Amino acid sequence: GKGNSHPWVSFPISYFEGFELLINTLSESESTQDKLHLLWLWSSAVVRVRLEPGTMRVCVCLVLLSLILCASADIPGRKFVVDAIGGAKDMYRAYRDMREANYKGADKYFHARGNYDAARRGPGGAWAAKVISDAREFWQGGVSGRGAEDTRADQEANRWGRSGGDPNRYRPKGLPSKY
Repeated sequence: GKGNSHPWVSFPISYFEGFELLINTLSESESTQDKLHLLWLWSSAVVRVRLEPGTMRVCVCLVLLSLILCASADIPGRKFVVDAIGGAKDMYRAYRDMREANYKGADKYFHARGNYDAARRGPGGAWAAKVISDAREFWQGGVSGRGAEDTRADQEANRWGRSGGDPNRYRPKGLPSKY
């Protein structure tokens, strides 16, 4: 069946029928890498469904909650998960600052800065930055109608920051120093 719809979800509940199987598989898996891979597969499958902006927030919250649960567990690779959560926070802070600054031409700077800050935490932070950046560009490219050239330039700034490049390379003149 198609399942019931709830007002806070813009797609039928049947899309989540595999969620219980995912949780059971995660709890039985010995490898932290396997757990993170399964979480990534689940979240990317959810993101590939045509989502409205409000639904995207719900999905991001579910992914972050999953990462928090992994970080709070006493599992090998805990540092990776903790760094991934910190990296997600760094990415959010860069996004929040970009929205607050609302400064023309600063988009690439905030992309590079968020990825730079996240990657400095270690492999977990770099992983989170890549996942978030790729998901954001996939979503923006499909929903917002932005061109391929803009997506390519955003991804270039993302890679530059993740690889340790100075985000100020993309900083526009006149951007307030608090950013």
